[in-house]
Amino acid sequence: MTIRSKIYRVLIHILLIIGSCVMIMPFVWMLLTSFKTASEATSMNPFIFFPPKWRIENYIDVIRQNNFLRLYYNTFSMIFWNVLCAVAFSSMAAFAFARLNFPGRDFCFGIVLFQMMIPTQIFIIPQYLMVDKLGARNTIFALVFPGLVSAFGTFLMRQFFKGIPAELEQAARIDGCNIGQTFLLVMLPLVRSGLVALSIFTALFAFKNLMWPLIVNSSTDYATLASALAKIQSAYSVKYNILMAASVLAIWPMILIYFIFQKQFMQSVTTSGLTM
Repeated sequence: MTIRSKIYRVLIHILLIIGSCVMIMPFVWMLLTSFKTASEATSMNPFIFFPPKWRIENYIDVIRQNNFLRLYYNTFSMIFWNVLCAVAFSSMAAFAFARLNFPGRDFCFGIVLFQMMIPTQIFIIPQYLMVDKLGARNTIFALVFPGLVSAFGTFLMRQFFKGIPAELEQAARIDGCNIGQTFLLVMLPLVRSGLVALSIFTALFAFKNLMWPLIVNSSTDYATLASALAKIQSAYSVKYNILMAASVLAIWPMILIYFIFQKQFMQSVTTSGLTM
């Protein structure tokens, strides 16, 4: 390795370290602010970065006024069912669009692509009316309802299915497999990385969803972490220490899940070729 290449590598690492520090600084500030008082949180003194005294009263106040156990249950129930439905229905639809020939296939897939190009806010009123007619407002089902079918998941999984050689499918048919057996026993295991990618993206999209939970669930018993944070922000608009404590309580489960499944997360992003 030449001296020039070594210098180039050092500069690249320095830039990456600087970029990492810039990205992590908001999280560090959030964590430190959650242990400060309201006056310390709004202080303009640049030398008061760390709290003079570490206080947990902010967390006690937030937990006392909000049922975080219920919020965790609602949020992760929504994520679980969204992921399950997206993986099940999107993979079946994607297999049909990628490997089966039926009348109107391209037209139907064009409708799926068209849905991806339309802002999701347009579907809120029809979806709300459907949930209301079903009498399912203020339920976990209402939170899951828009994610029962995923156009993004169908498009993503179709690309994975189209990448499988046709010879494998033909060999399965020769061995006596019908369409269902070919899908479940042959094709689905081969797109495992795509299923992981779809699961991760669906979980992240569901966790960040704010507008729909605010609209469809007026009861605090079925609020999610995102909607609860929005209400806490309106109640404590200038108490940044309280807001940051609530934010830490809201995001730590997802950070923990990321560290546990970090390898699968990176592989799914690399395999799918998508960015967050």
